[in-house]
Amino acid sequence: MDELYKECAACTKCPLCEGRTNLVFGSGNANAGIMLIGEGPGENEDLQGLPFVGRSGQLLDKFLQAVELERSRDVYIANIVKCRPPKNRDPKPEEQDLCIKWLRRQYQIIEPKIIVCLGRIAAQKIISPDFKVTRQHGQFIEKGGVLMMGTFHPAAILRNPNNKEAALADWFALREKMHELGIN
Repeated sequence: MDELYKECAACTKCPLCEGRTNLVFGSGNANAGIMLIGEGPGENEDLQGLPFVGRSGQLLDKFLQAVELERSRDVYIANIVKCRPPKNRDPKPEEQDLCIKWLRRQYQIIEPKIIVCLGRIAAQKIISPDFKVTRQHGQFIEKGGVLMMGTFHPAAILRNPNNKEAALADWFALREKMHELGIN
């Protein structure tokens, strides 16, 4: 993973690298059975070089705690793009396409049993281009021998707290699936 980080840090294939303060490669346990995937880093992530460390990261930590998971021990967290898009805009499809190879290589190293896509963009890129978070959140889909689930992005819940209960139910569904598979 360290070698992959170095290669990724040297990448200049898209203009996002020009505006970054830090590469946001990923963090957590590289041997975890669960991989969480977001869309891209925000301002706090760019400043610290770690995924999900701002307000949405604090909410993510609360969801993880609710299902007795620890960020550093039980999951690996990464994003589709590794550099912050300007003004926290959604990563453009071409930026995602240029950066997805890093995520694929992280996936190959980690070999997770379950992938949780945090938000619409991640779910559409990883699970299905027509994935609808509001309708399909919490549903497990098997793809290539890996179970995948999309749920609400923590930042979306901060903007619309009405989805918090549904998101929490998704995390409890994850816990059930983990127990079924003997993870943790």
